[in-house]
Amino acid sequence: MSTREQLLDAALRTLNADPTASLADIAEAAGVGRATLHRHVAGRDELVRELGARSLDRWEQTQDASGMADAIADGGAGALTDCLRAMFPRLVVDAEDYGFALTDGFLMCEADLVARSAELEAREVELWRSAQAAGVVRRDLPARWFLHAGYGLLVAARDALRAGDVARRDVADLVLDTLLHGITSTDTTDTTTPKGGAR
Repeated sequence: MSTREQLLDAALRTLNADPTASLADIAEAAGVGRATLHRHVAGRDELVRELGARSLDRWEQTQDASGMADAIADGGAGALTDCLRAMFPRLVVDAEDYGFALTDGFLMCEADLVARSAELEAREVELWRSAQAAGVVRRDLPARWFLHAGYGLLVAARDALRAGDVARRDVADLVLDTLLHGITSTDTTDTTTPKGGAR
C-alpha cells in the first residue's frame, strides 16, 4: 500500500471518529509528520474531497456488484428483490466505512461530486421504479422517496453501530426490512390503551 493510500485510510478512520479532526490529528493517526502529509494533499479540503470521491466510487461499485443493471433489465419481482437484498448489506458497510461522507456539508458544495452523486441517485431511483412496477414496493409513493428513506436508514445504521445499539450481523436486515415493511407490528392485539384504561 502506498503512503498516500495509508494517509487516506488513516484520514477516513480519523474523520469517522471525529469529523472535526485537524490535519495534525490525521497526520498523527497515520504516523507521519505534517510535512509528509502536505506532500500528498495541499490541505484539509482537498483531503476531504478525495475521500468523498472514494465514497462515490464505493457506491457505484456496490450498485454494480449487486447486479442492479441486470435486475432492472429483468424487471421481475424475484430479480429486483434479490438485488435489494444483495445491495443493502454492502450499503451498510459503505455507510460505516465512509460514515463521515453521509453528513459532511462540504461535499455538497463540490459541483463535480454533487453531479456524480446525482447520477448514482438516478440509477437507484430507476431500481425503485422497477420495484414499484413489479409490485415489490408500494406504487403510491414517489420513487425518489425510497432513495431518501434508505439514505436516512443508512445514517441511522451508522449511528446505531457507533453507539453499539445494534449487532453488526443484524443491521443490514434491520435497514432493509424497516424500509420495505415499516415499523408497524404484525400483531393485531390493540396496544394503544394500557390495562386499566388509563393513558
